[in-house]
Amino acid sequence: MGDQKKQTDKLEPKVTGIGGIFFFSDNPQETKDWYAKNLGFEISDWGTSSFESRDVNKPEEINSLQWSPFQKGDEYFSPSKKDFMINYRVQNIEGLIDKLKENGVTILDEIATYDYGKFVHIMDAESNKIELWEPA
Repeated sequence: MGDQKKQTDKLEPKVTGIGGIFFFSDNPQETKDWYAKNLGFEISDWGTSSFESRDVNKPEEINSLQWSPFQKGDEYFSPSKKDFMINYRVQNIEGLIDKLKENGVTILDEIATYDYGKFVHIMDAESNKIELWEPA
């Protein structure tokens, strides 16, 4: 019975965590260097720092949170005019998009699939662009 409940929960379209924090910087390389030097961030070849963690309910699962400064004005945040974008880790991205459409939420693009997961972008009520990511 407990396993059946977990199976149902897994299918529920919802956010399960934060997948990334992205923000504008006047000089992204200086910002990355400062965080590496002063706070010990390990910057990857992609210019991001990744923080790994485990879900207490699924300790076999490793989650990661990406941190990355973007050049101020980068079009990746468009149409939002804000200085940041948050990536939320989700489950059942297709079901979540259906739910968001029913609720009148602005969906900015189609779901894109990559080796590392599925992505789609939406706008919240404050005109913040949000990236939704269902890990592979």
